[in-house]
Amino acid sequence: MWWVAQSNMTDEKKMADEERQSPRIGRCNVSAAKKAARRLCLMYDTVLAPTGLKSTQYGILSELNSRGAALPTVRELAEELVMDRSTLGQNLRPLERDGLVTLLTDPKDRRNRLIALTRSGLGKFKEAAKYWKIAQDRFEAIFGEQEATNLRSVLLAIAHNSKFAKQK
Repeated sequence: MWWVAQSNMTDEKKMADEERQSPRIGRCNVSAAKKAARRLCLMYDTVLAPTGLKSTQYGILSELNSRGAALPTVRELAEELVMDRSTLGQNLRPLERDGLVTLLTDPKDRRNRLIALTRSGLGKFKEAAKYWKIAQDRFEAIFGEQEATNLRSVLLAIAHNSKFAKQK
């Protein structure tokens, strides 16, 4: 009789594996977005691993690089990255410790801190950009180039829609 139980367990395991291959379609938008974000972060983090950066750190360096000489304040960068200032601060600490970014006092308003990409940070960004492109190309090859473009458009529309901001 043990073989019957073992056979049933094998069938149950097969059924569980099959169910995992076709996920339930739930109605919770945030759950779906978080699941997708975790999957993508894992893929990008794995590809970026040789550089020592996580995808969130690469995103910060990328945003700073795109601004050129226009140094953002902590508040401005947090808003652009759709992060609260304390979370951004936690993400900046290792980058600052490793000499990739520096925090400067804003000469126009000494209460504000400006964030600058260092020469070392620019080098690390350029190194990581090659790996990021590998992850980006991999995603687009699997998901589809046009679908990826459409997805980014939708996600950025959500990210920058003030109607989804904190409401009291």
